[in-house]
Amino acid sequence: MDASIPHRFAQGSTPKGIRVSFEFFPPKTAEMEQSLWEAISRLAPLEPNFVSVTYGAGGSTRERTHATVKRILAETMLTPAAHLTCVAATCAEIDAVIGAYAQAGVRHIVALRGDPVGGAGEKYAPHPGGYRNAADLVAGIKRLADLEVSVSAYPEKHPDSPSVTADIDMLKAKVDAGATRAITQFFFENDLYFRYLDRVRAAGIDIPIVPGILPVQNFKTTKTFAARCGASVPAWLADRFDGLDDDAATRKLIAAAVAAEQVLDLVDHGVTDFHFYTMNRADLVYAICHLLGLRPDKRQGEGSAEKGQGALPLPADERERA
Repeated sequence: MDASIPHRFAQGSTPKGIRVSFEFFPPKTAEMEQSLWEAISRLAPLEPNFVSVTYGAGGSTRERTHATVKRILAETMLTPAAHLTCVAATCAEIDAVIGAYAQAGVRHIVALRGDPVGGAGEKYAPHPGGYRNAADLVAGIKRLADLEVSVSAYPEKHPDSPSVTADIDMLKAKVDAGATRAITQFFFENDLYFRYLDRVRAAGIDIPIVPGILPVQNFKTTKTFAARCGASVPAWLADRFDGLDDDAATRKLIAAAVAAEQVLDLVDHGVTDFHFYTMNRADLVYAICHLLGLRPDKRQGEGSAEKGQGALPLPADERERA
């Protein structure tokens, strides 16, 4: 008697319709810029639906975000989505940023309320002359330009929300203002996502709720980050990384296994879209996408030299030597 369990990818069958997107943050130094573009070079051949670039509290990375997005537009075939917050800026200042993105060719913005300038623990206060919240920001974007707008969603509620119900009410306000996709905060227990999805659908919200996946590059850092943004870290996850503080190679193997388990379980339950928080590193994300059945298109780049639009740029030092 054959007691083997059929594998989801048995006989070469891979999930159909899988779409992924990747999040990056703007680099602060030349070394970080090199790491970012190495990650983009590695992940771009997987042809993501879009790639997003984050925006610091109070617009602290505004220029670097804009520069990164413009370079993605100019030097790759990727579709960038620029993050935008309403922290510490007037409506006029934010409107100018929206206009600059539209003029540069950006057609997708991820609209967020943003964290207080002082960071976690500080009470959020809208700028007296600014947008009050993310729903207000979405409405402002849609008034100014015909752009796609994605927003955030929180399976365990936003830290500032009094309840999950209030959080879902805010999501509905963002959708009513014109948002067409929500990307979740990262989570490690898939039941949290599915329970949240049930409540969102019961509230009449029918836009895609894309799960945000965070491969654990460093468990201690992830735990600290999770505490700041209200995401829980289950005991079983801590146990997986226990005793590996000085063993980076094994940590990476464990991280890949954990993330693979999570996304493949989501696929088994019908999820087809994933947003990966890359932390500007490609290795784990690439491996997970490979397990999802995504492969680089070997035809990519053929003829691109004739068009002057190579899929990826040369590093700055190589461009100078070319």
